[in-house]
Amino acid sequence: MGKYELLIKAVTVQGLSYGQVAARYGVSKTLVHKLHHRWLQEGEAAYRPRSRRPASSPTRVPAAVRDRILALRDELVRMGLDAGRDTIHTHLLGEGHQVSRSTVWRVLTGAGRIDPQPQKRPKSSYLRFAADRPNQMWQSDFTHWTLSTGAGVEIIGWIDDHSRYLLHLSAHRRVTGRTVTDTFTSAGQEHGFPASTLTDNGMVYTTRYAGTVTGTGNPNAFETLLALYGIDQKNGLPYKPTTQGKIERLWQTLKKHLHAQPAATIEELQGVLDRFRDYYNEQRPHRSINRRTPAFAYELIPKATPTAPDDPNLWRVRYDRVDPGGKVSLRYANRMLHLGIGRPHTGTDVIILIHNHEATVIDPDGTVLSEHRIDPERTYQPATKNG
Repeated sequence: MGKYELLIKAVTVQGLSYGQVAARYGVSKTLVHKLHHRWLQEGEAAYRPRSRRPASSPTRVPAAVRDRILALRDELVRMGLDAGRDTIHTHLLGEGHQVSRSTVWRVLTGAGRIDPQPQKRPKSSYLRFAADRPNQMWQSDFTHWTLSTGAGVEIIGWIDDHSRYLLHLSAHRRVTGRTVTDTFTSAGQEHGFPASTLTDNGMVYTTRYAGTVTGTGNPNAFETLLALYGIDQKNGLPYKPTTQGKIERLWQTLKKHLHAQPAATIEELQGVLDRFRDYYNEQRPHRSINRRTPAFAYELIPKATPTAPDDPNLWRVRYDRVDPGGKVSLRYANRMLHLGIGRPHTGTDVIILIHNHEATVIDPDGTVLSEHRIDPERTYQPATKNG
């Protein structure tokens, strides 16, 4: 005999009052009263305990919303994109669904779509550094990738340290010093040049740890370009890739997507990169910028700019030979310029002394052949003074 049946029969068969039954069996008088009246209405059905589940649940996630959460999760995973709670929540808000991040988390965990990872270090324990303003510092790096045909390529990126805005992303057969200066110049012309850059110590970025390149210890093209624009160059310590953590983290996100979007040619790969960049900047929320998109954070406050110095303290020495046209070539500010020396000096070995915008051409005996005031916007540089 169940508890409810016992209490009801104590009233109906024994004839005890509600208070007497409550005192004898240690229950409340209200319960005895409720059970008796239920028996009067339902008969023996009152003996069975009823579910305590509420008749309605106003906070329950609608089936349509739950299905959409799981569908978004599957779709993002299939595309190789971040499919966490915050990303899904942002997509849902864009579609007009008013749900909380905690609701998204409950649906995902309840459906077994997220594996608990208690061993992971909590995000709050990390000490992050970020530039105070957009364009205050750009990070750059390049990484290797393999096309579906087995051919190897390299991908270079430029990212804003403050907003995580992906300024540039392109694929190349091989990243060279020219690739660095060209992509940097292209990004600068589109978004404005930064006040500083942060890269590793690869030869395409700096020659400071490389001894000499041409036997003279000259800075490379990228270092020269930064000096001319007054941009501060920063380099991480050797073998410390975490210094460039934002661009390194980008590669992790990107390669996950590229695995799901195989490309057979470099042109196909570039198309994938362009679409990824648009998605990364315009749609994907970023935890480190309060779940805003990089595009929003990049345009929110005024951008920093470089301070072009009157004297960028640029010093170079170049050895060359005057060509049949009476000229020598000089790469300056990522352009190939030609200094006019004069045809009488054809075949002469010369030394070019370069300080900022001034160039002096001398022969091995020290005789000045010509002096030039360099204009980076002109290909041909006439002599301002001939020796």
